Amino acid sequence: MDNALSTSHRPISPNQHAWLDYSVASTFIGVGLWLRHRNRPAAALALLNGGMVLGMSMLTDYPGGVVRALSFRAHRAGDMVQAALAALGPLAFGFAGEPEAKFFYGQALSEVGVIRSTDWDAA
Repeated sequence: MDNALSTSHRPISPNQHAWLDYSVASTFIGVGLWLRHRNRPAAALALLNGGMVLGMSMLTDYPGGVVRALSFRAHRAGDMVQAALAALGPLAFGFAGEPEAKFFYGQALSEVGVIRSTDWDAA
């Protein structure tokens, strides 16, 4: 069976993935700061996600990585954990029924799409 996203046809390169990671970290941190007086649990979760993405990005051996202690392929596992944190965080932090939870669900879905579309063997 022909896979539409076989390894050789994955559209997101390591360079593009790095750009996306820093954008996602900025978004999470910005949302966390914006929510800090409106919904403290959602703000805490956003800052936690943002810090996780930023930290992993700075440690990954791709363009934009600072320390380069984490291989790009190992970075994928961290992305999976971060997507799970975004998806399950509203429940764990006690705001699953509130409007802010939709932001995290959307971020988790987009993260899964990025994970699936990234060429992990290109680095």
